[in-house]
Amino acid sequence: MTNERVRPGQYPRQSTTVASETATVAVARQMVREACVEWGLDQDATETGTLLISEIVTNAVRHGHSHSVRVIVEQPRPGRLRVAVVDKSRRMPELRIVGPDSTGGRGLLLVDALSTRWGTDLLPWGKRVWAEIETEAGGR
Repeated sequence: MTNERVRPGQYPRQSTTVASETATVAVARQMVREACVEWGLDQDATETGTLLISEIVTNAVRHGHSHSVRVIVEQPRPGRLRVAVVDKSRRMPELRIVGPDSTGGRGLLLVDALSTRWGTDLLPWGKRVWAEIETEAGGR
C-alpha cells in the first residue's frame, strides 16, 4: 500500500494494487477503516466508506476481467471521502432495478443511495469507479 505524502495543496490518499479475487474485498474494507482512523474521520464516514468500497470492489472482481485491481481511498477536499477501484475493463457499470427475488444486482443501487455522488472515469487501459460521501472530522 502506498500512503502518499501530503504537501501543501494536496490531499491525503492511500492506494494499493491487489489481486482481483473475492478476498480483496476484505483488504479494501480494512484499508478504508485504517485511512479513516488516520485522518480522524467519524464512525459514520468509516462505516459508509467501508460499505461503498465493498460494493465497488465486488463489482470489479466479478465484472472487471482483470488479474488485479487498484483500490484508492482519498480526501479530495476537507469534509469529503472518496473510495475508488480501477480495473482493466472498459465496460461501464449499470445501475439496474432488480426484482425482489433477485439474489444480486443491487450493489450500485446501494452505492447510489449511500453516496453523495458516484461515477465512472474511462481510462486508456480500463476504468475507475468511485463514490464520495460528506464527512465530519474527529467524530469518534
